Amino acid sequence: MSLADIVEHLICPVCGDGLGLGDRVLRCPRGHAFDVARQGYVSLLTGSQAPGTADSAAMVAARDSFLGAGHFAPLVEAVAAACRTGTGAAADVRVVVDAGAGTGHYLAGALDRLPGAAGIALDVSKNAIRRAARAHPRLGAVVADVWRPLPVRDGAADVILNVFAPRNGPEFARVLGPGGSLVVVTPTPRHLRPLVERLGLLSVDEDKERRVAASLDGRFAEAERNVHEFEMALDRAAVEAVVGMGPSAWHTDPENMRQEIAKLPETNYVTASFRMSIFRRNP
Repeated sequence: MSLADIVEHLICPVCGDGLGLGDRVLRCPRGHAFDVARQGYVSLLTGSQAPGTADSAAMVAARDSFLGAGHFAPLVEAVAAACRTGTGAAADVRVVVDAGAGTGHYLAGALDRLPGAAGIALDVSKNAIRRAARAHPRLGAVVADVWRPLPVRDGAADVILNVFAPRNGPEFARVLGPGGSLVVVTPTPRHLRPLVERLGLLSVDEDKERRVAASLDGRFAEAERNVHEFEMALDRAAVEAVVGMGPSAWHTDPENMRQEIAKLPETNYVTASFRMSIFRRNP
């Protein structure tokens, strides 16, 4: 069970004690217990407060289809390469935490290139985490809200990934170990052109870069920044998937969007454009 690879790095969300893995249950010394789902993941959400916005089953299915087809393969490679930046060698990375991991696609790609490393996938969507639990044999999948305290030990992570996900500066600083890296990926305003104009999709805020820095609450300094851009040739089914997996899915009627996509050419040349920043924790 992949949770066995990460349980030593987890903490009880109720009391903060360590957790141990029993027969399909995680339990802390004080007796707080969390059942392991048959799909292999565990939910460490607590309380009655509603979690942040979670991806729906349809959004997760669209993401799984699109990413599984390899359309973002250059980004997967770039994320994996960033995990090694500043650590000296892949062997120096023992634990990668993906905060807002979705289906675990980027974390699995990183683990493929980091022999011996374990991955902790955190996401508030059970629909996504079910898929993440199957994404890699060294990946442990946990339902958790990035906006809340993370169920991860202090300094456990050598690398934190944050790909198109919310950022919790104080918690990232607590969880990241000395010399570790925080890898943040966000879309640029050029992302998904010309589909944004043709289909009326949500565009990326020009102020996004400033808001990323502000969300880290002064606890991190940017050590490196790159823009990764490449062209994709997407058929109509792939266009429907990329629209359905992103934030525009919350603001569009699926049937109306399907009709608009049907008017597109069979092959559409679309720009993928991402900003990747590598941060180090301030002393």
